[in-house]
Amino acid sequence: MNQAYFVTGTDTEVGKTYISTLLLKLLAKHGKKTFGYKPIAADAEEAFGELVNVDAISLMEAATVHGTYEQVNPFCFAPPIAPHIAAKQVNVDITVDKLHERFSEIQQLGAEYILCEGAGGWALPINDNEYLYDWVSRAQLPVILVVGMKLGCLNHAFLTAESIKQKGLNLVGWIANQIDPEMSVFEENLESLKLRLDCPLLATAPYSEGTPKLQLRSALLELFELKSGTS
Repeated sequence: MNQAYFVTGTDTEVGKTYISTLLLKLLAKHGKKTFGYKPIAADAEEAFGELVNVDAISLMEAATVHGTYEQVNPFCFAPPIAPHIAAKQVNVDITVDKLHERFSEIQQLGAEYILCEGAGGWALPINDNEYLYDWVSRAQLPVILVVGMKLGCLNHAFLTAESIKQKGLNLVGWIANQIDPEMSVFEENLESLKLRLDCPLLATAPYSEGTPKLQLRSALLELFELKSGTS
């Protein structure tokens, strides 16, 4: 039986892929079988006769259980626009039922841990009537929130966390990703988030132009049932 988590963010470009790959590598370091799943992606390029997205490729490279590109990223679109609009342009129908069908397939690949990375922020439309979080609800996936640490992140984090909980989902924790190296009063913002978010801080990712690092908290080790260590 595998454990699956949905990784969402406070906005687009807050480092969901960056954090997801670090988590996959951490799990691999502890000998876990892992799979990265990005059900929907835009801003793709053609390679080897198919459209591929760089974020999905990063997940594939960080995972230890391998599938086809289509299994990792079943809905892939070229334009760097909202996926439901891109899908309409090429007459592709994304639905909760289709997402769940694809997810059920990858659950059979033998991974102990599956990290499912969202697209954009939490409230992502997938068609005229459904959102990506409708599938997260259908699959009853516990949610990890990546907070892009920049001006405005408090509002984005609180609203996202509130929406996740309103939908009856388990927000198991959040990760602070320092995407702005010059963010004023970083530590004070971090403390404000710790005070007000009703879930544990799992890790902090300091801004780095070198080797990526996660400063792990005990809550993350407990969540993944890992022994003490660093990434």
